[in-house]
Amino acid sequence: MSRKNARLAALRARIREVDSAGAADAAAAGAVVVDVRSADEVASGRVPGAHHVDRGWLELRIEQVAPDLDAPIILYCGFGQRSLFAAADLLDLGYTNVTSLAGGFDAWKAEGRPVEVPRALDAEARARYARHLNLPEVGEAGQLKLLDARVLIVGAGGLGSPAALYLAAAGVGTLGIVDHDVVDRGNLQRQVLHGDDRVGQPKVDSARQTLAALNPGVRLETHAERVGPANVEALVGAYDVVVDGTDNFAARYAINDACVRAGVPNVHGAVHRFEGQAGVFWPAGPQGGPCYRCAFPAPPPPELAPSCAEAGVLGVLPGVVGLLQAVEALKIVLGLGEVLAGTLLHYDALGARFRRLKLARDPGCRSCGADADFPGLDPDAAVVSCAV
Repeated sequence: MSRKNARLAALRARIREVDSAGAADAAAAGAVVVDVRSADEVASGRVPGAHHVDRGWLELRIEQVAPDLDAPIILYCGFGQRSLFAAADLLDLGYTNVTSLAGGFDAWKAEGRPVEVPRALDAEARARYARHLNLPEVGEAGQLKLLDARVLIVGAGGLGSPAALYLAAAGVGTLGIVDHDVVDRGNLQRQVLHGDDRVGQPKVDSARQTLAALNPGVRLETHAERVGPANVEALVGAYDVVVDGTDNFAARYAINDACVRAGVPNVHGAVHRFEGQAGVFWPAGPQGGPCYRCAFPAPPPPELAPSCAEAGVLGVLPGVVGLLQAVEALKIVLGLGEVLAGTLLHYDALGARFRRLKLARDPGCRSCGADADFPGLDPDAAVVSCAV
């Protein structure tokens, strides 16, 4: 007997095997089914509902799909050999109820059992998003979520520029960009979507040019219009997540109210001189939390909240805050981590300090309160400028 066959015989004496009928019954009863083949093999078909964990990453990633050491697990490969080695490794890790599918996926298909052909990234996408694919928390399933997502960025300015660049680079499938303005030379100190050769060009056209060059696979929907009561609900309702890059309270209230009504997460950002803040207002989300009107029921006096044009802003500051907004948008789409719902993350650039400020929901809020009768959008916000 060859050394390999002797090793397989020893494994079969140690590892319980099950035929395809037994595997189907166990899966129906709640067993975790894990496909340990390579991604190329899985692309041609898999057991319906199976989790894919490549054999080379199994020990590092099995906890993502099977955190319970005593849960029943069925491993399978192409012909039933690699899954035996994989099962032995899981037993060594402390798993107690591991089974290998005898004959592997080949036997499953030969007996006419259902096969699922998973949606998969093409070779170009796998190369582009390789670093995402290496993250077990993202992987191919997460990247496909990003490609299916629709994110609206209101304002192609200081906040919207970094957010748009990194969301496009990350592979968000559809990006909407709203801005009515044209590129001004005074924008270029912070609005990195644009260049000096585009002064006078509509910002949405400049944004399209930059983002299409960065990632031609992203669908870009540009809206060269002002945001206000006449259009904000239609804009917001067409997307999964809104990134608010506006610079005034009228715009923020209009976006907030439309997001509350549509149940869409509102990823907020604001900057002032050397300070900035980011947060998520999403009362309908899994973490609940306040809306923007809960936190800021009324705008402060103009002298206490001058615009960037009046007060100035350190050019890199919107980059920091816009990237925080992009991170929150990605977390929302992927369902990862702790979203900044009910929290403002405040950044002091000069002090190099972050502070987390908890925000409470206002039960009497006119937009999201328990007994609120949505009043409609504020007609005073009929004309709204956009970008920081």
